[in-house]
Amino acid sequence: MKEKKLKIAIQKSGRLFEDSIRILKDCGISIDNGKDQLKASARNFPLEVMYLRNGDIPQYLTDGVADIGIIGENLIVEKGEDLEVMQKLGFSKCRVSLAVPKKEAFDGLESLRGKKIATSYPNTVRQFLDQNKIEADLHIISGSVEIAPSIGLADAIVDIVSSGSTLFKNNLKEVATIIKSEAVLAASPKMDDDVRKIASKLQFRLQSVLRARESKYVLLNAPNEKVDEIIKVLPGMRSPTVLPLAQEGWSSLHTVIEQEKFWEIIDELKAIGAEGILVCPIEKMVL
Repeated sequence: MKEKKLKIAIQKSGRLFEDSIRILKDCGISIDNGKDQLKASARNFPLEVMYLRNGDIPQYLTDGVADIGIIGENLIVEKGEDLEVMQKLGFSKCRVSLAVPKKEAFDGLESLRGKKIATSYPNTVRQFLDQNKIEADLHIISGSVEIAPSIGLADAIVDIVSSGSTLFKNNLKEVATIIKSEAVLAASPKMDDDVRKIASKLQFRLQSVLRARESKYVLLNAPNEKVDEIIKVLPGMRSPTVLPLAQEGWSSLHTVIEQEKFWEIIDELKAIGAEGILVCPIEKMVL
């Protein structure tokens, strides 16, 4: 009986491609792909990779041609509302935002009434306008949306924004965020049970990698009389490890700290009396 493989669709080029390949590699998956291949197999995991245009991935998932895919949340809103989000992946964060010319006054969403809006995301914009009971005309553009106001095609635009530099260069200002987005692992509604078991194994590896990326391993020394106070500050997975040092009256404490809380906690530890604080990256964190 032929071994079943999990078919994953990823962007063949662009901002999602490199991060998608990197996270699969961090999951211990080795992919045999040559230059310009559109399909490749993993050597050490039942996985087949399909390299597709980003905008085509939702349809491949909906049709069951691909079992899972790495795409932006914004594309699920735009093209794949029937797709299941298995896992948020924490990279390629951006937002779909409304922007208008810098010189134009913007007095809230009501000022969009009757105006022309250029976008590559018509379904997302229509939902946003309907939710806010605003009637406006949409001008659908497949690329270079930012130029639309300057050539008279539109009064405003809705597009993906990361740093905002492209808007700035085109004399536009961001006035409202419609949705926030990041890369996600999305699943086809047609995936069968056997393939879903493989997808669950991949998701388990992804979760271990993501937890590690979001955490730091911290080792510190402290006088024994400060240990209890320090333990109250440290947020270990269960509780910090405490080991006696060769120097009498001192202990070494080991724990894991979330990246977003790291500096706040380090400042507290120093104030209490922690010394010799070492910070190490974590490759994987399996719970």
